[in-house]
Amino acid sequence: MNFTEIAKNRQSCRAYNSEREVESEKLQAVLESARLSPSACNGQPYHITVCKGEGAVRVAKATQGMGMNKFASDAPVMLVISEMPYVKSAALGAKVKHNDYRSIDIGILSAYITAEASAQGLATCILGWFDDGKIREICHLDSQVRLVITLGYAKDGDKLRDKKRKDIDELVSFVE
Repeated sequence: MNFTEIAKNRQSCRAYNSEREVESEKLQAVLESARLSPSACNGQPYHITVCKGEGAVRVAKATQGMGMNKFASDAPVMLVISEMPYVKSAALGAKVKHNDYRSIDIGILSAYITAEASAQGLATCILGWFDDGKIREICHLDSQVRLVITLGYAKDGDKLRDKKRKDIDELVSFVE
């Protein structure tokens, strides 16, 4: 698949095959893509905690407050993305330019993770609804959890949904 095909076929999975584990080599490919993702000053101000087995079950529960993310319990892998300190040059740039480079970097990281997962035939969903304190406790983290990404195989018959996106003319403008 080329990148445009990946972008057209990737979607947030809400129905995982709980019987099918993610192969080690596919998980490693996803993590290597994450390692290669760009970040401000190459600082990579984040940490990825890979949760499988009982750890994944416990993290999934911590994403299900108020009835949200019920499907997460069926994902065999949960990737917990926590925020780490800036490298000095990125910290200075963030302060001078009043820009939150860590959030940008974590967004780029998440895009790389989800794109590579799609290329590997895996499904993902980026979760922003979770109990930070519970996940920190489960994963033994001192830093703020920013995102959780479910990872696994979609259930058979999980159809590709139509993408609802803005028209390109509404989204893009040119200045010459």
